[in-house]
Amino acid sequence: MEKVILHVDMDAYFASVEERCNPFLKGKPVIVSGDPDTRTTVATANYRAREYGIKSGMPLRKALRLCPDAEIVVGDSAKYLSTTSRLLEIFREFTPWVECYSIDEAFLDVTGTAELNGGEVETAKKIKERIKSELGLTCSVGIAPNKLLAKLASDRMKPDGLTRIKAEEVPELFKDMPVEKLWGIGDKLALKLNSLGIRTCRELGDYPEEKLTDIFGIQGHILHCMGRGEYSSHVSLFSEEPECKSMGHSYTLFRDTSNPLLVKATLYRLCEQVGRRLRKDEYRGRTITLIVRLSDFETLARQKSIQNHTDDGSTIYNVALSIMETFRVKKPVRLVGVSVSSLVKGGKQLPLFERDRKRERLLSATDRINDKFGEFTVSSGLVLMEKKLSAQSRVCHGFIKQR
Repeated sequence: MEKVILHVDMDAYFASVEERCNPFLKGKPVIVSGDPDTRTTVATANYRAREYGIKSGMPLRKALRLCPDAEIVVGDSAKYLSTTSRLLEIFREFTPWVECYSIDEAFLDVTGTAELNGGEVETAKKIKERIKSELGLTCSVGIAPNKLLAKLASDRMKPDGLTRIKAEEVPELFKDMPVEKLWGIGDKLALKLNSLGIRTCRELGDYPEEKLTDIFGIQGHILHCMGRGEYSSHVSLFSEEPECKSMGHSYTLFRDTSNPLLVKATLYRLCEQVGRRLRKDEYRGRTITLIVRLSDFETLARQKSIQNHTDDGSTIYNVALSIMETFRVKKPVRLVGVSVSSLVKGGKQLPLFERDRKRERLLSATDRINDKFGEFTVSSGLVLMEKKLSAQSRVCHGFIKQR
């Protein structure tokens, strides 16, 4: 039996959620971003704003030059995650085979359940109707025999679209379609393929597989299959969703700075945020990665593993700081980021020593307070220092300690 895969892609998701919550935004160009007082970028823009050429990832200042009257909304991740949870509940009423690909996309395998709802097209229509009636949002749905073609189908008619691609339609569809239209082929890979004379999907499927594997290794076989509209990856059961592999935060400073106190204070705040996320989801990690991006966009990155798994922001900070002291930073700092990997979930042991037990109780108490009254209601002096230094927004001339 041929598979029936749906790809559900929410339309201008963050902006649509904000419009649903605030009817004042309806019909206006809307940009969702970070704090507009910082050097933030566009997270997403509604379709009205996209008419001005505004795209995700664009610096907010550039977006406002293109559309000075755009409404700016600071993104609220908790709001979007809550809505995504409700979306997944709807999907699982149609099939247990639901794979959450991103916060606004999901694959559904309805091979065995589509007939219960009148077929694959009727299933897609019912899903769209449920989302619109219960959440006030629209989505675009692609129907195809595999994930590759389903994602391609959902992109062909947006917003609020419904497109089906059948296996027998692939040769004609791929005849003139550029390879970069295929899921997973970005600009760099497309340029590499173009240099081999491969510009269309059909040319990719017709190119000798052995030559592709000589150049790209195992990926060559995958590319060859993709050029023929074939894709073997199955849709995971919701319960099979992979465990989190890492948790991290990064922050672009308001201005490039050579002030070591501001950089360290920002790093401490990020480490505390990572620690809170780890504790909330009952994870601990032992590999800490630090990223420092300089004013010329040179990026320094290094990781260090510790003996015991941790979810303590202070421990993460001390390790990250030891990594930072190995960097030779000769230019102002633009961005700081930290992540924790090598994660384990649950199974936390009771600390042996009283000082460690006191630390656990302190973390638990501060988490409860911050959960109730807002992040960093209780915080370290370093967090307060960061706020003060950021507010001053001055350029200092010292450098991070060098070795």
